[in-house]
Amino acid sequence: KTNSLRSRVTSSATKRLLHRKGTEEALDGDDLEAILALLKDHHARERRADNVEEDVIDFESFVRIGAELVLKRGDRFRQFFTSSVFAKFPRDQDNCIPIALFYTFVCRKVNISQSRAHVSHYDTLGCGYLREKDMENFIFELIPTLPQLSSLQEEFYPFYVFTAVRKFFFFLDPKRTGRIRIRDLLSSQIIIELYELRQEQPMGAAEPESNWFSMQSALKVYVAYLELDTDQNGMLSKSELSHYGSRMLTQVFIDRVFEEYQTYRDSETGAREMDYKTFLDFVLAMENKNSKQAIQYFWKLIDIHHQGWIDGFVINYFFRAVLRLLQASVPQTNKKDVTSVDDVKDEIFDMVKSKTPGIITLQDLIDCRQGGTVLSMLIDAAAFWRYDNRESYIYPDPDDEDDFAG
Repeated sequence: KTNSLRSRVTSSATKRLLHRKGTEEALDGDDLEAILALLKDHHARERRADNVEEDVIDFESFVRIGAELVLKRGDRFRQFFTSSVFAKFPRDQDNCIPIALFYTFVCRKVNISQSRAHVSHYDTLGCGYLREKDMENFIFELIPTLPQLSSLQEEFYPFYVFTAVRKFFFFLDPKRTGRIRIRDLLSSQIIIELYELRQEQPMGAAEPESNWFSMQSALKVYVAYLELDTDQNGMLSKSELSHYGSRMLTQVFIDRVFEEYQTYRDSETGAREMDYKTFLDFVLAMENKNSKQAIQYFWKLIDIHHQGWIDGFVINYFFRAVLRLLQASVPQTNKKDVTSVDDVKDEIFDMVKSKTPGIITLQDLIDCRQGGTVLSMLIDAAAFWRYDNRESYIYPDPDDEDDFAG
């Protein structure tokens, strides 16, 4: 009880300190307007080599602006008008820096500072990181403030929260520690993607599809899960998951997913089944195969002996399943239509160029920059078919791959 009390007191004190520090140091909209006005008052105009005019400022004026802001509006401006900040920017022959670049820098710093103060409120332990429950609270309370989610139905909030949080943990917590450092969170591109939903204007036609956090993307993933769940028990069996995407994922691969990642035993059948959160990790890996985090996800599946490397035997093991599925799905496919197992094995080693002949490590797969392609060749028969026929065969659009499965 004493330790628990001490922990709560420490956490509370840390939060108050962070809040006070953030309030004292952060600039608001009026402050940014004051900076911009003074920059315009003290700027000079020059013509660049490409004949485009640009507003610039020299160091003397830069320092003068900083001093004026500190005197009239407070010490919080001092951090932006130091010699080290000035030195961050490209200088012309007159030792001037572009005003636009400097102002963008200040705005970005202010946004990060405000985000840090906001996110730190959810650091319930005061340790500089957020646990999964902390992130869920952060996202849940953020939803009503995002204009792009204004039409999101409240009953869908929990599923949206799960969907959003999983991306943060998939990419920022690949070792599955169950927590994300606030520093990593704020410096990631993922938080920027989330904050794109702050914009008031409607997104362009293609933007929602490319943003994991958009309402359209979240609904698309959730609907896909419901459609796969044919027995409507809220979980996915191996058979149900095998219908994902092109329906051409091999049974060997599906089996490995259920062996290595968190599943639950059905009380009636005893079979292992996958919940929505585990499905989200699966989708993120499938949609981002070339990312380091996705390759780590798949490595756990293909390193069947847990020895830190795979060899020709493992490649043969996975690719034979691809070959069997191709021949079963397309009756007219014969041995002449598909590259031999040995040829595929040799091609994969050529693609990866592993440091140690005859074996491939996780780092080899990451370093070769073709890891996603290699993995697709070993787990997805349709993806291999497209790769093998990339020069002479025009494969149907992936949305029409059900035709391929027959």
